[in-house]
Amino acid sequence: MSESKILLSENKNGILYLTINRESKLNALNFETLEELKNIFDEVNDNKTIKSVILTGAGEKAFVAGADINEIAELNELNARKFAENGQEIFNLIESCHKPVIAVVNGFALGGGCELAMACHMRIASANAKFGQPEVNLGIIPGYGGTQRLTYLIGRGKANEFLMTGEMIGAEEAKTLGLVNHVAPDKQGAIAKAEQILHTIMSKAPLAIGMIIDCVNAVFIPSENGYQIEANGFARCVKSDDYQEGTTAFLEKRKPNFKGE
Repeated sequence: MSESKILLSENKNGILYLTINRESKLNALNFETLEELKNIFDEVNDNKTIKSVILTGAGEKAFVAGADINEIAELNELNARKFAENGQEIFNLIESCHKPVIAVVNGFALGGGCELAMACHMRIASANAKFGQPEVNLGIIPGYGGTQRLTYLIGRGKANEFLMTGEMIGAEEAKTLGLVNHVAPDKQGAIAKAEQILHTIMSKAPLAIGMIIDCVNAVFIPSENGYQIEANGFARCVKSDDYQEGTTAFLEKRKPNFKGE
């Protein structure tokens, strides 16, 4: 894993802990941070020592408080489109990762930070978490896929309200809406909950987990036939050694030893 001061990384027992380390800037996403995210997730799928990812922000105040406003203020129509498309590409890379990625949201997850959390497969929030897409206050809209993922997660009516008002909501309301999977008392508890979920997932067949991610993502891609992707994924799993191991272990009444092959 490449070294970075902006993204701190540590691989422990198959879980890659990624921390966006711009605490003095409330971990705001700048061009450099986005590029580091891209570089790391380019590596994750092919790194056999990484089984899953926990993504969080440094400190207690913010997961990611948004994009870097100094950079946004320099945009024009032409480079703004490229700016948005670049962010969408990186967040799509996270969403399509074949290894589970959980965002541990501590404090503010606003603008690009909320969009980043939504690109992860699950979200665990600390009790002090605040979610929002306040771009309308700057005369713009979300550009990293926020209008799409938020609508998928909480529905059209609530998404319209959330996006048009720019108001923030707390962790419990976010959970009620389906934006958050679980709420923990604090950041440490949120990380522990994420670890618990990931250890359960990592005991399953890795190929099947990757296929599930593909199938669930296909629900939200109009050009994809999700049923066909499911059938193809099912067939690919049946072809695997893990399928043989899983069925044999079940019949022999023992725990399977999956190898991702």
